[in-house]
Amino acid sequence: MIILLISMPSIHVIRWIENLKDTHYEIYWFDVLGRGKLDTLTSVKQFTNWKKRKVKYIKGEYFLSKKKPNLYERIIPYLEITANEALENIIKEIKPDVIHSFEMQGCSYPIIKTMSRYPKIKWLYTCWGNDLFYYMNFKDHEKKIRKVLKRIDFLHTDCKRDFLLAQKLGFSGEYLGVVPGGTGYKWKELERYKIPIAKRKIILVKGYEHHFGRGLNIVKALHEIQDQISDYQIVIFGAHNKTMEYIAMHKLNFQVYHRHSFTHEELLQLMGKSLIYIGNSISDGLPNTLLEAIVMGAFPIQSNPGGATEEIINDGDNGVLINNPESVLEIKQKILNVLFDTGLQESAAEKNRKVTLERLDYSDNKLKVIAMYKTIFNKIS
Repeated sequence: MIILLISMPSIHVIRWIENLKDTHYEIYWFDVLGRGKLDTLTSVKQFTNWKKRKVKYIKGEYFLSKKKPNLYERIIPYLEITANEALENIIKEIKPDVIHSFEMQGCSYPIIKTMSRYPKIKWLYTCWGNDLFYYMNFKDHEKKIRKVLKRIDFLHTDCKRDFLLAQKLGFSGEYLGVVPGGTGYKWKELERYKIPIAKRKIILVKGYEHHFGRGLNIVKALHEIQDQISDYQIVIFGAHNKTMEYIAMHKLNFQVYHRHSFTHEELLQLMGKSLIYIGNSISDGLPNTLLEAIVMGAFPIQSNPGGATEEIINDGDNGVLINNPESVLEIKQKILNVLFDTGLQESAAEKNRKVTLERLDYSDNKLKVIAMYKTIFNKIS
């Protein structure tokens, strides 16, 4: 079976491909956003550097793309080679049995025209956290989402919520189940990074502050209780500018790191030393950083957009849910409640060890990934 993967370069896609290392599938990857080569298996043939101009750059293009995106979308095929055109050339060259796109807006919208012209090619779509839950609320996006889902043959999600949303938006293909976006974790190898809960003194915060992320509200909550948490080290990772500027302006004694400061392994090591992990957003699926915190024994405090997080966190048991991501007061109270309940910290770590074994194990999820493609193979053979 010939599989063409379509995605942006990311650690999650690299880890997904790793699961297929020992299979006999012929794997290709299309750099749909034109961002460059993927650091993956040498056996994976990559289609990159396909973006080329048809005419010289015309003054005002960028302005038009920002102010009138729908109009620009209709004009762009006359200006440069599009993802649809590039994909059609790839299809003619390799004749894929399956096209697997990761993410909706950047990786599936741009190929719907070509995919509609090749209805016999099976299309597997992996839904990422914001694809449906956030964008379905906008009329233009809802129309595009419905168009893609109507063509999709197979669906994979990282939470059950998104399958239910996909059904409401017109998906009628075959659902292949829930598997974390980054698949699973080799938790036995990660044990060496974990220190006992009683010795942990780090409060680890995801500092995203953008369309979805509300890391700044966590920082504000910690600012308000800084006298009560003086015995703890506050570490902010993945910080956007607004988060970093607030910390600098208020001269907070927090360690802050921008988005690309840590490798994936370094972040896991840090989580293995952290007592509490806090993530907060208005939209997401099951965040990979939340799952990593669970694996590494850090107590998770996490927002719960659309009920996704409660699929793995039982509030007040193996973690705590933030009900209102915009409420600094709620976040502050929940941090304090967890911080001074050592019994809860210890019991949650034990329960999350069980969650890791049952739902986040690398070997188990690898089998689920392979089974997805086997299901598709059986449909086309």
